[in-house]
Amino acid sequence: MRITVKQQVLLAPATILFLLILLLGFMQYTYWDLSSKRQEAKAIGTTFIAVAEADMAARRLHVLLRTMQHTGMAAPEEMALVADLYERMLTSVARVKPFGPLKESGHISHLLTLAENLNPADSPEIEKTAESFALFRTELSTLSNITQIYRNQLRMSQDQDINQLVERTATVSMFVLVLAILLGLLISIYFSRRILNRVQMLSHNAVRIADGKLELPPAPDHIRDELDTLAVSINRMTKRLITVVGTEKLLEGAEEERRRIAMDLHDQSLSDLSSILRGLQNLPENVNDQETQEKTRKLEEDLERAISNLRDIMNNLHPQTLDILGLGAAIETHLEHHCDSDDLPEYNLYIDPEVDNLGLDRLKQLALYRIAIEAIQNVIKHAAASRYEVNLEIRENTLVLSVEDNGKGIPAENRGADGRGLNNIRERSRAISAEVNWKPSRFSSGTRFELVLNCETLSLTETA
Repeated sequence: MRITVKQQVLLAPATILFLLILLLGFMQYTYWDLSSKRQEAKAIGTTFIAVAEADMAARRLHVLLRTMQHTGMAAPEEMALVADLYERMLTSVARVKPFGPLKESGHISHLLTLAENLNPADSPEIEKTAESFALFRTELSTLSNITQIYRNQLRMSQDQDINQLVERTATVSMFVLVLAILLGLLISIYFSRRILNRVQMLSHNAVRIADGKLELPPAPDHIRDELDTLAVSINRMTKRLITVVGTEKLLEGAEEERRRIAMDLHDQSLSDLSSILRGLQNLPENVNDQETQEKTRKLEEDLERAISNLRDIMNNLHPQTLDILGLGAAIETHLEHHCDSDDLPEYNLYIDPEVDNLGLDRLKQLALYRIAIEAIQNVIKHAAASRYEVNLEIRENTLVLSVEDNGKGIPAENRGADGRGLNNIRERSRAISAEVNWKPSRFSSGTRFELVLNCETLSLTETA
């Protein structure tokens, strides 16, 4: 089961919150039970008062009706009082609430029937009136006794329930709070230690990589959260860094071997050829044999051409101008010696003076020089351009090398295929942590090659 770091952090407070919600639900249920008993106690009180009021109204109504029946006369005021007392009696009976034993018994419906039978408008006989009032008051008395008994029982039960409620609520609340705190602590300690240990391991691996100890850190078998994703990313980053460093070491070794070969050619082959040339040039000029003089002159020309070609090979293997004058001067010298011709495209060169102050090491200068020469040769060989620009400048803490032409551009069918030259450019750029891309030129047609090297990263690398 995959649990993210955010979920692991929130799990402890979420558990505590869940237990507290359960506690609130329990307390709400308990309060609802107590509230229902309070409602029943209120209904008992209302019934008790309604029964008393109905009994008082029935007694007065009975006395008044007996008086009127004996005298045979009734004043309008007395008739109005009789109607009012009867209405009060019916209202009181209607206020009787069903509770406890009264909910399923027929006492209330029977009481309502008896009250309706006492209607003065029916002019009942004296004996029937007395009998009806006796039955009505007997029913009221029975209902009053039931109400009083149940009221006393409920009062005692309510006091016990309140005590039990307080005790149970306090016990359950204490238990839930202690459980919530313990679970929250255990969960938080478990996940915090787990996350902290993994973060420390990731930090340790990152520090080792930053210190140059390129040992492949372990990667988890399964991705469970963001930290596992980060561990996999660090593992993949280290693999790529090892590849880049290996490529850099390979290029550095290759450049060192090229420099050694160039020095050997200079110290041995070129020296021998120069000595032979001087020997030919010091031959006696008074040789009468015309054929011998012609052959000697031809050998001198061939030897001078071989020496020139050898110097070009030595310069290609390891340009001495780069070591002596720097990157900008080396690129300028190459353009002047190899690209300044009427049958080649016209070029414009700009070198930022601040480039020489960057303190680039020999490997980065060589890589930038090789990339620049390869990009220039691509323009001359493949672009069919009449003009191109070479710029080496610093923009916002980045070193930018660009070669831009007005040629035919890169055909769409060839954009996905890298030749050896483009592949060399990418490999050399990757070895010095630079980014390269090809995009449309600012001219009406053509291609712009651009290399970007972060100067801040370069400074940090040099310091390390």
